[in-house]
Amino acid sequence: MADTEGRSCPLAYRYRPEALCGEPSHASESVLYIVGGLYGNPFALDEIEAMAQAEERHGHRVKLVFNGDFNWFNADDTLFREINSRVLDHTAILGNVDYELSLPNAGAGCGCAYPEYVDQGVVARSNQMMERLQALADQHPDIQKKLSLLPRYRCLIFGGLKILVLHGDPESLAGWGLSHEAFSAGNDRQLVRWFRATGADVIACTHTCLPVLWSGEVDGRPCLVTNNGAAGMGNLRSDPRGLITRIGFTSPFSEPVAGLARPGLHVSLMPVAYDVNAWLSQFDRLWPEGTPAAVSYRSRLAGGTSLGPGNVVFPSIP
Repeated sequence: MADTEGRSCPLAYRYRPEALCGEPSHASESVLYIVGGLYGNPFALDEIEAMAQAEERHGHRVKLVFNGDFNWFNADDTLFREINSRVLDHTAILGNVDYELSLPNAGAGCGCAYPEYVDQGVVARSNQMMERLQALADQHPDIQKKLSLLPRYRCLIFGGLKILVLHGDPESLAGWGLSHEAFSAGNDRQLVRWFRATGADVIACTHTCLPVLWSGEVDGRPCLVTNNGAAGMGNLRSDPRGLITRIGFTSPFSEPVAGLARPGLHVSLMPVAYDVNAWLSQFDRLWPEGTPAAVSYRSRLAGGTSLGPGNVVFPSIP
């Protein structure tokens, strides 16, 4: 396997920021759930659907939007079909994993476009996981066809605001420009360019596996970025819960991990408290000790990351 696989970004992943909100669609619901990085976890999906049902009982109409990488750990015929069938009943866009499964042997490995600071062992194991998943996807051509028809991004009009839903960043399906690391390094100039080019009020992304909330003003216009990290595995220190982004006209009725508010709009990172033990039991059958997924991800599934909840919200542009 070439050294660039898992590191490089295919031309097909690229798009122009100016084009992303050119044809927005209208969302009539009062709450959006942006679900990124489900990673084939059926128990997380069960909990997200239960959360949406609880919102409905409180009088909130909920729209589920899956912004990619809903496949990854589901390396089993039955689970592969279940995850894709359930997700594709909702609004969805492609992540790099889903893109590579829709077009086997595309030559990008996992399609993650990992930056240099990610260890090569992680990259190699992700490519190995993708090889196994692509062989599985080949046995489900109907699902491959449905995945191939999904868009790479969506722009929704929600309460008069433009909500840009993508997987990576405004230039690439697998871009890392909205990662936790990028915000830590300071990316204000890039953010200003992207908000000007897209005209978005909120950019909701995932892909880079650690959560981010950011607010600021661009040319006097309030703007927000939300990166939910991962819905299907832990994101914070000693916390195995997943996270999703909730965007609503009102505040959530349960406690978020973090949130930002402006008049008439609440953006929150909501915990997904799925049955971790049940998922680990299934994960261990699919990916036993020593397999690529077990080496790369099992400790995170069981115990979260080293990131503290106080390190999620980033300061605004002055």
